[in-house]
Amino acid sequence: MESNPLTPAIILVQPQEEGNIGAVARAMANMGLDELVLIDPQVPIGPTARAFAVGAGHILDSARFTDTLTDGLAPYHRIVGTTSTRGREVTAPLLHPRQLPPLLLQEAANTTTAVVFGPESSGLQNDQLSLCGLLIRVPCSLQQPTLNLAQAVLIVAYELYLTRLETAAVGGERPLPATAGDLDGLFTQMASLLESIGFARDDTFEGVFRDLRQLSSRAAPTSREVTILRGICRRALRALEHR
Repeated sequence: MESNPLTPAIILVQPQEEGNIGAVARAMANMGLDELVLIDPQVPIGPTARAFAVGAGHILDSARFTDTLTDGLAPYHRIVGTTSTRGREVTAPLLHPRQLPPLLLQEAANTTTAVVFGPESSGLQNDQLSLCGLLIRVPCSLQQPTLNLAQAVLIVAYELYLTRLETAAVGGERPLPATAGDLDGLFTQMASLLESIGFARDDTFEGVFRDLRQLSSRAAPTSREVTILRGICRRALRALEHR
């Protein structure tokens, strides 16, 4: 499928039920999505998944597998997380699914997008949410405040599909945001720099570093901006080596 911010990859982190994986594939096919990424799935894609997929077996066949969320996110420019917010630190903009498409329409036409869903039993953890520049919560009745995984995927995908139907091809000369892989490289260099100047010497560093990653995800810097920042880190490290 041609790159378009309104046709995201669907990323499932440690899915636990084979039937849910198949049902997610069917929901994706219903709404015109075909890129599925499975992060450390806890079950194989077997007969149960294919039974639930109902006509979306091609999505299961082409699914990409990675061991870590960082690796799974590396190719994408814009990362959208999903959360019920229960017991979670919400530091990125929190949206309803209907609010997402207008924001993605502001992106460059060939921006690659990923929407991330956590395990059925727990959802995404704070460290995983910190990798997301935008967060979605589907409002639910307090009597049953959480959704089945495939239901959540279908609701988000439906809003994006409606907007694709109603909107002409995304155009403009907007610069591409940096990919998650670009940002990961930046923060690897930044960690070395902060350690070199003694900033990482106490137990608060992990939390501060997570906050910095969240800031970068929220800001959606361009590839050129990340290249500039990496150059600054590189020159600073060299200067420290020659003190």
